[in-house]
Amino acid sequence: MIKSSEIDQFDQKILDALVEDGRMSITELSERVGLSKTPCQARLKKLIDSGYIDGFKAVLNPVKLGLDHVAFAEVKLTDTREEALLSFNNAIKKIKEIEECHMIAGRFDYLLKVRTSDIRRYRIVLGEKISSLPFVASTSTNVVMQSVKESWS
Repeated sequence: MIKSSEIDQFDQKILDALVEDGRMSITELSERVGLSKTPCQARLKKLIDSGYIDGFKAVLNPVKLGLDHVAFAEVKLTDTREEALLSFNNAIKKIKEIEECHMIAGRFDYLLKVRTSDIRRYRIVLGEKISSLPFVASTSTNVVMQSVKESWS
């Protein structure tokens, strides 16, 4: 549930419904939130234009695509000044196997969610791509045994 003082209960219902099923028609959406189509469509446009909705996309099934190996890599940098962080951030965005990258306040600097076909492919991605990124001092890997809940499931 998304909360903000700028949206009312109808906007919230629209957001909640679209998180559940982003492909529903405006007719179904309007019925679900209790508005007629025209006001519902106007509210949806306002939510998009205001940045509450970033976009719509297809969620692919990684298992069907043979990408069911998930690892979390902890990355420690040699330098954490702004220039080094920007350099690392820009480089990390180019590695397709990295699904998520988060700067962390803690014993390491970044946490990466990496999805590959198997452990051998992960080792190659880690050794040839991640470890050679700018300012990387060290990495540590945690391999996922089972994904219990992911944002798309």
